[in-house]
Amino acid sequence: MKKWMLFGLCCSLYVMPSYAFETIAKNALLMDAETGYVMLDKKAADRMPPASMSKLMTAYMVFDALKAGRLTLDTEFTVSENAWRKGGAKSGSSTMFLNPGQKVKVRDLLRGIIVQSGNDACIVAAENMAGSEDVFAALMTEKAKELGLKNSTFKNATGLPHKEHRMTAYDLAILAQAIIRDFPEYYGIYSEKEFTFNKIKQGNRNPLLYTLDGADGLKTGHTEASGYGLTASVKSADGRRLILVINGLKSMKERSTESQKLVGWGLSAFENAVVYPQDEIVAQVPVWLGTVKTVDIVPQDAIPVTYMKGEKDKIQIKITYDEPVVAPITKGQKLGLLTLTDDQGTVKTTPLVAKESVEKVGYFGKLVAVVKSWFDKE
Repeated sequence: MKKWMLFGLCCSLYVMPSYAFETIAKNALLMDAETGYVMLDKKAADRMPPASMSKLMTAYMVFDALKAGRLTLDTEFTVSENAWRKGGAKSGSSTMFLNPGQKVKVRDLLRGIIVQSGNDACIVAAENMAGSEDVFAALMTEKAKELGLKNSTFKNATGLPHKEHRMTAYDLAILAQAIIRDFPEYYGIYSEKEFTFNKIKQGNRNPLLYTLDGADGLKTGHTEASGYGLTASVKSADGRRLILVINGLKSMKERSTESQKLVGWGLSAFENAVVYPQDEIVAQVPVWLGTVKTVDIVPQDAIPVTYMKGEKDKIQIKITYDEPVVAPITKGQKLGLLTLTDDQGTVKTTPLVAKESVEKVGYFGKLVAVVKSWFDKE
């Protein structure tokens, strides 16, 4: 028999705000990094030119190679004339000021990509890791799909204009999450405010690093086609982390003002809570032929939620499981499902698992259970 249990929950999960929060950005996404709750979505699924924000993917490829042991921070790459011409001082674009034939260590190259937004640094990484920038861009697209970036196509390592080089604000937010999650040992580079190479000091272009406590990443972008953009991350004093993506702004000032406004709103208007801790018992399921009559079931993972302050009683918790469960039962065995729903439908699910193992009764116990079932039917 299928068991259904419904409860009201005093918080709102994945429910869009009851009022619109305006932004002049052409594309925008504000998301809670832990829960994935989207506080603001303005054309976040539209494919757009990401400009230098696509260098997040370039850096991810380097981080991934470091983690896999294919590179070390002291590995030296050689600067080609092509990298110098397309992305060096001669190009007039964002540059690390690398020189043709120069050897540069990966540890410096990463800062050239992240802090200085050097196009030459990106091309050097691409050529030395994949043989050519075209091959590297194809690998970037392949890796993006593995990470769940469904609408991202890379045609270069820099983000320089190309009609097919596109990302979405949503994909950029997912990529930011992945960098923070997968490479904590390297993520600190994104909060560095300046880097000096070849005796030339350059500052990080991320405006939030200078204006908001807790801002620690990630990457700006700008071309004539894309306008001014920013993929940012801010961690508040209470541990909440927000990820912001904006694009299509007209100036650096607009980018700075809008990013501060949106992050400030997200931190003040929303908060997080845990519906059920990981080991909290949510139900007891009857056991057939077990050494005990019931087994406790608990969420496989803690269930954090984001909700707008003042909006409560919007979510219902539904617990489903089959009963009785036949022993033996192993600790951690999936026995049911916890589903959170709002008026739009299912928003989050997590397996319910056995809190403890339950052994199967012996022959005599089986006999007793069978005889008892006969009498119960009478």
